[in-house]
Amino acid sequence: MTNLADSFHTLVGRPAVRRLMTVLGPLLGLIVVFGLFAAADAAQARAQQRDATFLSEITVKYILRDASQVGVAALGMTLIIIAGGIDLSAGTAIALCATVTAWFFRENYSTAVALLAGIATGCAAGFLNGTLIGALRVVPFIVTLGTMTIFLGLGLILAEDTPIRAHSQVPAWIVDLQVPYPPVDAEWMLVPMGVWVMLLLALLVAGVLHFTVFGRHIFAVGSNAAAARLCGIRVGRMRILVYTLAGFFVGVAGIFQFAFLGGEGNPNDGAGKELEVIAAVVIGGGSLSGGRGSVLGTLSGACIMATILQGCVTLDIGTSYRQVIVGCIIIAAVALDQVRQRRLMAG
Repeated sequence: MTNLADSFHTLVGRPAVRRLMTVLGPLLGLIVVFGLFAAADAAQARAQQRDATFLSEITVKYILRDASQVGVAALGMTLIIIAGGIDLSAGTAIALCATVTAWFFRENYSTAVALLAGIATGCAAGFLNGTLIGALRVVPFIVTLGTMTIFLGLGLILAEDTPIRAHSQVPAWIVDLQVPYPPVDAEWMLVPMGVWVMLLLALLVAGVLHFTVFGRHIFAVGSNAAAARLCGIRVGRMRILVYTLAGFFVGVAGIFQFAFLGGEGNPNDGAGKELEVIAAVVIGGGSLSGGRGSVLGTLSGACIMATILQGCVTLDIGTSYRQVIVGCIIIAAVALDQVRQRRLMAG
């Protein structure tokens, strides 16, 4: 077996094998996590003399629905982390975008204006972060920690400290974005509409990262900003562009949150969401040191987070324990990233 593995490494190349495992590892992790929860639910069902419910079509659809909101925002976070940054304000920015969207609907603006306002808010939030980080060269952790509170405050001011409800003015197709099963007239979709939006955006991000000069510059800045600057890359401008582009995905995630709440904007609903978004990227193989990340890994990480959530609900595990589980997974993912970094430096 060892000789066979060595022969495979020699034929393909150890770096290629390492990259392949980095990409496929999160997907295998998703399969393992799903299998563990399915087995746990089956065992609990036998003990309680009930039918097992986790291993079912509706559970998969709920997982994909929950993964779509985190996954869309995580696509933007993937760009940021590859570029060597971080965004702690993503959660409150998502809630702010949902609140702005709800406000425009409540004030009887058209659907197009309301949706564009939500996405534009996300882009503006990203531009603010990118400008403070890129132009002023302030540490991303500190900047986004500050803007996290700013965006929460702006949302509360707009909503006057209470959720904005615009249910009656919202078209059904927007709410259907976060319904766990497609509407009757669109059953051919098989999965929630929001999932298709996420996959389309994922293809666009993958194309940008791997087939454009801009994508190569993102990897270059994250790998070594000083070397990228010497090669003629305007690092400050790149970071502004990356954060602004990530803001677009935050805006879309805000619309998803608005749809999930049934046409409501709640400024407080984004608390802690940034941890789920960052965790999806890190679990998916993204490095907090910059220079590494993948779209497939990020989507797998988002699905892992959603699987844990749905599994805990199925097994009737309380919210407190669920937070402990998520925290442990985040620590384990960061520790694994450090191990990978040391191996890369050693090899």
